[in-house]
Formats: sequence, structure tokens, C-alpha cells
Amino acid sequence: MSGGATQALEACLVRGVREFVVCAGARNIPLVLGAARCRGVKVWRHFEERSAAFFALGRACDLSRPVAVVTTSGTAAAEVLPAVIEAHYQGRPLVVITGDRPENYRGSGAPQAIEQVNLFSNYVEGCDDLGGMGGGALFEGWSGFRPWHLNVCLEENEEVPAVECPEESEGDEGKLRRVCPPVTELVEFLQETFRGVVAFVGGLEEEEREEAYYFLQQLGVPVIADATSGLRESLGKLVITDGDRLLREQSPGKILRLGDVPVGRFWRDLECRPEIEVLSVTRTGFSGLARDSRVIAGRVCDVIRGMGEAPVIGDVLDLLPASLRREGCLEELLERHPDSEPGLMRVLSSYVATGESLFLGNSLPVREWNLCAQKRLPSGEVQASRGANGIDGQVSTWLGTSAGQDQAWGVFGDLTVLYDLAAPALLRQVTGRGRVLVVINNQGGRIFERLPRIQGLAEDELDLIVNGHDQQFESWAAMWGLEYQLVTGREDFEVTEREGPLVLEVRPDDQQTDAFWKDWES
Repeated sequence: MSGGATQALEACLVRGVREFVVCAGARNIPLVLGAARCRGVKVWRHFEERSAAFFALGRACDLSRPVAVVTTSGTAAAEVLPAVIEAHYQGRPLVVITGDRPENYRGSGAPQAIEQVNLFSNYVEGCDDLGGMGGGALFEGWSGFRPWHLNVCLEENEEVPAVECPEESEGDEGKLRRVCPPVTELVEFLQETFRGVVAFVGGLEEEEREEAYYFLQQLGVPVIADATSGLRESLGKLVITDGDRLLREQSPGKILRLGDVPVGRFWRDLECRPEIEVLSVTRTGFSGLARDSRVIAGRVCDVIRGMGEAPVIGDVLDLLPASLRREGCLEELLERHPDSEPGLMRVLSSYVATGESLFLGNSLPVREWNLCAQKRLPSGEVQASRGANGIDGQVSTWLGTSAGQDQAWGVFGDLTVLYDLAAPALLRQVTGRGRVLVVINNQGGRIFERLPRIQGLAEDELDLIVNGHDQQFESWAAMWGLEYQLVTGREDFEVTEREGPLVLEVRPDDQQTDAFWKDWES
């Protein structure tokens, strides 16, 4: 009978895994070398498991197929939990392979021996325990759309397995099979729309965007489109500016959500607005709300094709003229406060439009981009990690999603980068010219300052909430051998073509930023 390492690797290959991100340790050497010696397989390496798992998540997003992260035993296995959670809520096929000590070590407290089976609880679709209490077929019942855990017990001197990469065909088990979802609910939802419909469009997969575009054009309803939808620029006048404010003033009877959970504040306000009917069409199947709402689980393109001709509804509440007035106000404030954080984000968006792709970090950058970025030109492929809305592992995920791309941009907050300082270790393995990592350094989590509940706090109490700091990122860039540029005003932007990666640190003017938001809210 073949060993656990052989079983694990062969099962992964049959399921379509062609890339492994490995964090080598003494225990998992057979898994690491077994993957590396298999022709047709790409192996990435990292010394830090948390960052490696997020990089593997990024590769799964980019490839739309399973990618495995391989760890050694002990707390190394626990380090990948944040990425597993994110993959669960994004609906991504992240495979976690954890090396383990033999079964008789469990509960002993011996070095590198923790309880690894079912470590990831309900955030994986299943867990196979190879060489332990488990048995039977591997990946049994796996949909191929969420994480899976293979725990592999390995002896001290386990042999390195010799595995062969199978040829792929139309019937390959690694191919993701999709079921056409029912569309009756969508047809019914778009009836009796006299109280108005607004469409919220969150992140969409590339294959979903064209169908969504023509569907929304046909409906003619006002749209709140996140940058990750890929439709923010292309839908033109249908996209409303400052939708959160406008919908508070004039609420629709129905909200149709397409894609991932939206970024905007009004989506959260729906928890307290049961009179507004909500229907979500999303491949993840998550409603994004604690209150009652309806969900169609499936790709947006499949649902739209299934319903046939879409009705014409239009702007029943006259939100689009109000949006034009808000857009005019926004333009005036950006000119009045050019070196504010929103003002610099507007200038930055013009440079990003020349690139191939953009990754937006949580939490403030993605929100400011949705509001302030220019709309004349699309920004290539736009992605963000919006599954659990966390800020960890963002830089690593970006490197995974954009490995091999030229002119790849990532825009992150300062705390987000401080959460992922080891990510640049992967830069020697990824390719692509002109990569730019933008750090919006406003000395802390400034998004918290805008929460009503903390208004009026004493300065020392406020600092506890925002995690204020005085860190700068030039020495961090130098540590990894990266070019560095500082921007403190719009006239400092000089991002020219270059071969190697660049760290672009943007330090907005605090007074102008405060004045912008004060004027905007008033």
C-alpha cells in the first residue's frame, strides 16, 4: 500500500492541483520533494505559512482551479487558518496539506504534535486523515469550490514519493462542474417594481461581467458598482455617486445584488430595513445579511442567461439626477483639497489605469477607490479579498493573483502592509515588469475615526482604536531590495516605466483629509 504522502499528492493531482506553495520543515520533506519532482507541476516556496497560504489563495483566484499549500506539523498548520477562512467565504478551492507526526503522538504533548485533524472546523468542506483514523477515498464529497484539508501522518524517515502528473481531459476530475441554478425567483423579483429597484454589484468573475453589463443596461435601474465588479466605469451614467447617502434619503422598494457582498455602508444598513426586499445572485451562496433575504446560488452569467429577456424598469425614484449633483460636489471637493487622501487617490487612479491589473486592500482603500477613482478609463482586472473583509494576508494574495503580470498595481493601507511584512520574499519567484505596491500611510486605521460611536473620544482613547503609529516604509523597501518613492502631494507623482518592483508610499495631508470628509458629510 502506498504511503500517505503518495496518496495525498496523487489525489491532489487527480483533482486538478497543478501548483503547490510549500513551507518546508523536517516533517513534510516527503510532500515538498514529491511535489517538486513531479513534472508538469509548479512549486512555489515561502518560509512563513500564513503568507504562503494567502499566496496560494491568490493563485487559486487567478487560475480558477485548486491550489495547495503544504505545511509541516504543529503550529505551522494553524498559521494557515486565516487564509482558509477567506477561501471559505470567497468560495475558492484552497487545498491544505499538513504534515503530521504519527497517530500515537496525539495528545502526548510531544514536540510538534498538536491535534491537527479537523483543525479548520467548518471552514473546510472536509478533512482526510491519512495514516491516522481516516480511511476510504480522498476528497469524497468535495464540491471543488471551497477549501479541503489533507492531514498526512509521516514517519521520521518517510521515503519521498514518486508521483506522475496525469494528463488532463474533458472528463478530468480536476475540472470544476457547475450546476445551472434556478431563475424563477429572479423573474418574480423583477415584477411589481413600482417602488423602484437599485442594483448593487459586488465582485464579479471575469466570465460573469459581460452578461451582467447587458442585463443592467436593459433594466436601466440605478447601479452601485464596486470596483471589483469590472463595471464601475463601463456602465456610465447608470452608476450612482455617493449611493449610501442617496439611498438613505430616497430608499428603493427592492435591491438586487449581483456578485460578492458589496462594500458600501447602505448594504449594512439593510439589516435594519426589513421593508426593503433583497435578492442576491452570487456564486458563493452567501446572503451577506443576517436578516431574511433571498439568495440564488450560482454564477451571475448562468442565472441571467436562464431568465431570457430582462424587463425594462428604469430610474423610478429619479436617483440618477441626484447622483449627478453629488458627483459635481465630489469633483469640486477633490479640487479644493488636492493633497487629501481622497484627492491623492483620484490622481493615483489615473496612473493605475495604465496598468494591467489592480488589487485593492481592505478597509479604507477599497472604499475610497469606489468613491473617488476616475471613471473615464477602466483599471484593468480589479480584485480584492472581500470574503471575510479582513486586512491580513492582502499583499501575499495580491502577489498570487498577479504572478506573471506586467504593470500590476496593489493599493494597501499602512496597517494592512504591516500585517504582511514577509510577503515580498515571494517577489523573487513571481515575474512581471513594472509592479507597483502602493502604501497609503495615514499613520493608523483612520477608517475607525469615521465611526459615529467613537466621535468625541479623548485622544488617548481614540489612539487605542485606530492603532496610531509613526512607521515609514522606506527601510522596509530597502530590506527587500525594492525601489522606493515618497508622495506627499499630487505634484510628487512621477511613476515612470521600470523593470523592477516599486514601493510607492503615499502620505496624505492630514488637515486636507479632515477638511475633505467634513465638507463631504455636510
